[in-house]
Amino acid sequence: MAVANAIIGYGTTFAFGDGADPEVFTVLAEVTDITAPSDSVDIIEATHMSSPDRTKEFVAGLNDPGECSFDIHFIPGAGDDTVIQALRNAGTKNNYQITWPNGRTWTFAAILTGYAPTAPVNDRMTATVTFKVTSSYVDAAGV
Repeated sequence: MAVANAIIGYGTTFAFGDGADPEVFTVLAEVTDITAPSDSVDIIEATHMSSPDRTKEFVAGLNDPGECSFDIHFIPGAGDDTVIQALRNAGTKNNYQITWPNGRTWTFAAILTGYAPTAPVNDRMTATVTFKVTSSYVDAAGV
């Protein structure tokens, strides 16, 4: 019987870069769920008047690195809230990094596009932070 190799997400971190060279990444505290960049490839129709069997033809187009998001405990005015608001207000492309529990990292450029706090009456306050990824991610082994 094969042994499962599955791992849980506990210990995964999300960090933002400082733009320096070498770049230093600062981990955000109390992140609860991360959705990594969601790649998709555009499909371009390439049908022509002599396409075989009167069937549409397609070719691969450009890769769209999609979006990335995470949920975080929302504490108005706290350190992470201040950082996220500053990134949102700057409207600039920055580097971000996800570090997985096995030490591998995905580093990518993105623009913060959404910051949506929620305040339920009888549960913890959270916020969803969303980014439009603007580059392929670099997959690297942990240090």
